[in-house]
Amino acid sequence: MSGASGTPVTAVVVRLKLSLLRNGLRQSGGRRAAYVASAAVALVFAALQLIGLIALRGHAHADALVVLLAAVLGLGWAVMPLFFPGGDETLDPTRLVMLPLRPRPLVRALLAASLVGIGPLFTLLLLVGSVIAVAHGAAAYAVSVVAVVLALLLCVALARAVAAANVRLLTSRRGRDLAVLSGLVIAVGAQVVNFGAQRLGSAGLGQLDPAADVLRWVPPAAAVGAVRAVSDEAYGRAAVQLLLCVVALVALVRVWARSLERLMTAPDGSTLHAAEPGGRARDASRGWERLLPAGRTGTVMGRSLRYIWRDPKTKAAWVTSLAIGVIVPVFNAVQGTGSVYFACFAAGMLGIQMYNQFGQDTSAFWMVAMTISGARDAYVELRGRALALLVVTLPYAALVTVLTTALLGTWGRLPEVLGLSFALLGAMLGTGAWTSARFPYSIPQEGHKNVVPGQVGLAWMSIFGGMVAAALLCAPVIALTVWLHAGPGADAYGWLLLPAGLVYGAGLTLLGLRLAAPRTAARLPEILSAVSKG
Repeated sequence: MSGASGTPVTAVVVRLKLSLLRNGLRQSGGRRAAYVASAAVALVFAALQLIGLIALRGHAHADALVVLLAAVLGLGWAVMPLFFPGGDETLDPTRLVMLPLRPRPLVRALLAASLVGIGPLFTLLLLVGSVIAVAHGAAAYAVSVVAVVLALLLCVALARAVAAANVRLLTSRRGRDLAVLSGLVIAVGAQVVNFGAQRLGSAGLGQLDPAADVLRWVPPAAAVGAVRAVSDEAYGRAAVQLLLCVVALVALVRVWARSLERLMTAPDGSTLHAAEPGGRARDASRGWERLLPAGRTGTVMGRSLRYIWRDPKTKAAWVTSLAIGVIVPVFNAVQGTGSVYFACFAAGMLGIQMYNQFGQDTSAFWMVAMTISGARDAYVELRGRALALLVVTLPYAALVTVLTTALLGTWGRLPEVLGLSFALLGAMLGTGAWTSARFPYSIPQEGHKNVVPGQVGLAWMSIFGGMVAAALLCAPVIALTVWLHAGPGADAYGWLLLPAGLVYGAGLTLLGLRLAAPRTAARLPEILSAVSKG
């Protein structure tokens, strides 16, 4: 199909992709510098990987490594649109809905445009290194060309098919919320890679053989497996693996074309049912709120939980805390280098969310301030916010503690570690309430910064000062734990630390709320001024 001037659609879309890249770089010098720096780092890393893969030629288990690498590349391309929906504006075909384009020419054009960018070049270098590592003989090198092209097309087609099938989600608020999880995926993935590298460094690449035996039949890894098969003169196996890749590519393109046709012709019905009287949106919005307490406490809890779910900055902070809170104790336990007391890290990371409670309200805090007429109202407000945090933090801290204990096999320490976690959580809730009133600061709504210029010192005083104070407040429980282990009754009386830590943590929380309430009521104008600067 051609455009109105006879120019092929593919050429037009490729030029459009290049124009989007060029115009994006022209927006600001900072964006241009960030793009150039990230591209340079990616290409240098790809070049080093290419050299390393070539150096694996002749290694007994090189085939297993490159097959697994190809599978990971395919998985990365599949999930990329879900976690980085804004990374490529051409991933949203609904931008072209007003143009007279048919799905088949559009598929070809968008597939060609997908090959433009740093990501495809990075993937191409890794695939070239993978086939060079296992190719031996003229026939294998000839098949390598076909294998690299097939694997690269499979990766970009997979990304396009996933994006087209989920474009309504990716362009909605929930899609933007999903992008917040990218930090969690990257953090967990980095720990998995680190753990895997340590295992491979100690036990060798031979551990990859069982997984590679399965993945070599799964596209796009099957394309790399076909090169090794030709090197081994197993031409029948290579033909089947290449055929699997071709069939998978055709299937992906057809699924993609159907999704494009549906997007270009069907109306967006994502909000139709919600707009109807008695729709599911109205029914679902009140479901969980019925579980909250009555009165102001339940109202405050509902508002705080909505902040966690809807506000981008608040959600990003929670996702980061949840990720780090489980990564540190669990991955150290899996590696055999951790301690069961690392489980307290989860309570500490989640307790940080109590600090600067009013900062997340920004200038809208004036509506909260209008409802506070004295210390009693301030106490109920802070109590509702603390209870909203406990809804998430209490079961999560307990879950991480149980999981860490199970991985280390130290079930006898579970009660005391739970007691320490609850005491630390209570101390951080108490100190967080006080610092929220004493050191409030504004959180900017735009950009990546979490503190407005000029208030960095307040943020440090609030968070790190509160954390040090919470640790000092937990000193009695820590001292009791050390005393029990120093004597002969650690196993017999260690369980007493669970109720002791729970009661002590609850007492610290109530004490902190009582001390913070009159200060909050007396400093409402100052708090509003501090949190409204963003």
